[in-house]
Amino acid sequence: MMLNLPNDFLFGVATAAYQIEGAVTGHGRGRSVWDTFCEQPGRVKNGDTGAVACDHYHRYREDIGLMSDLGVGAYRFSISWPRVLPDGTGRVNPAGLDFYDRLVDALCQAEIAPVATLFHWDLPQSLEDAGGWLSRDTAYRLAEYATVVGERLGDRVRMWLPLNEPVVVTMFGYATGYHAPGRQLGFEVLPVAHHLLLGHGLAVRALRAAGCQQIGIASNHTPVWPASRDSADVIAAETYSTLANWLFADPILLGRYPEGFDAAMPGPVAEDLEVISTPLDWFGINYYQPAVVATPGEGEHVGTPVAGGVPPPGLPFELRPLPGHPVTDFGWSVVPDGLREILMTFTERYGPRVPPLYVTESGCSYHDVVDGSGRVADPDRIRYHEAHLRAVGSALESGADVRGYFVWSLLDNFEWAEGFRERFGLVYVDYPTQRRIPKDSYHWFRELLKAHAAR
Repeated sequence: MMLNLPNDFLFGVATAAYQIEGAVTGHGRGRSVWDTFCEQPGRVKNGDTGAVACDHYHRYREDIGLMSDLGVGAYRFSISWPRVLPDGTGRVNPAGLDFYDRLVDALCQAEIAPVATLFHWDLPQSLEDAGGWLSRDTAYRLAEYATVVGERLGDRVRMWLPLNEPVVVTMFGYATGYHAPGRQLGFEVLPVAHHLLLGHGLAVRALRAAGCQQIGIASNHTPVWPASRDSADVIAAETYSTLANWLFADPILLGRYPEGFDAAMPGPVAEDLEVISTPLDWFGINYYQPAVVATPGEGEHVGTPVAGGVPPPGLPFELRPLPGHPVTDFGWSVVPDGLREILMTFTERYGPRVPPLYVTESGCSYHDVVDGSGRVADPDRIRYHEAHLRAVGSALESGADVRGYFVWSLLDNFEWAEGFRERFGLVYVDYPTQRRIPKDSYHWFRELLKAHAAR
């Protein structure tokens, strides 16, 4: 397969700390909200936890070896906030910083660009106890954490992301309770969105002050399609898109909230928006599937387009199935053109205000198995990534400035409230033995990267 992508297009793989690292006790690490959430019965399928996960904390060199053999140019990982600042603020854990120092050095030695996310959902439990993202103070603690990490790693990390998917933290962590910390605030959740965005802006400034370069965000976005041409469905889809997309992108890229939201936000909103809209070097879009939205009423409805779980009652919209497209084993629709559409929507909506774009996550879960010969055949995943990379090429041809694509994920891992059932990796992980088995998609991706480099 040859791709119509630029020679300097950045291919990478992505992971997150709580999903792969393990080693949640000892080594000076503090507790996170996900440690607490996993201990609560019924929160995570099969009672799974990230306590061991992929044991990446001890096996990171093996995993970097897999990336090196794969031939990717970048590795997007996240830094565990409670591993660096066990209480979320104040005392620094030297062992935590030393681990990421070793990880970044090993990546540089392998000629793989380190791409570091500061907050991928594992808030220190002590900060949650003090109010979590409902508290304005947590935004300042994110900036404090950014300073600590930026001063230590800023000379080697190529790209920085203060936040991953603030929409998911807001909606799943605080509105519906499907994710940690498990709060169910409904529409009282809007201060969480504001404090996450404020924390992002403060962290961008802190990273720049520490000398860090190339700062962006990984924000989940999706095309939103009305279930019918009926005006009520169209209005419901517009409402959903405002909440899921523009509530989080407009403040960063335009310096304002969608109409009607300023009054619902806490604090000196106008002053905060100046911080939130601190210019970025690039903007990352995580894409998985479109959302089909209808006005509430009779008919089959589904969970959110980001993960499972049913939205709470009383919302002015419902999510509906998308007919006519294949689905993953997770039940997510496979719609590559949705990626092209959302890239073009950003390009057109924000015009000169949009910085270069990266696809910071795209991936699919299939319930892969190891056959008798030790092979993991996953042809659907190969088709998924081939089609989505072609969609990126189509967006480029139409004028979108897209600089890279990160596969979610390098490894099978702990899929949050879904536990270990869902497998997104290019590499199969046999959890009882921690054996890594590259899947057919890994070998396919390696050959694709070789062919692209040889053009």
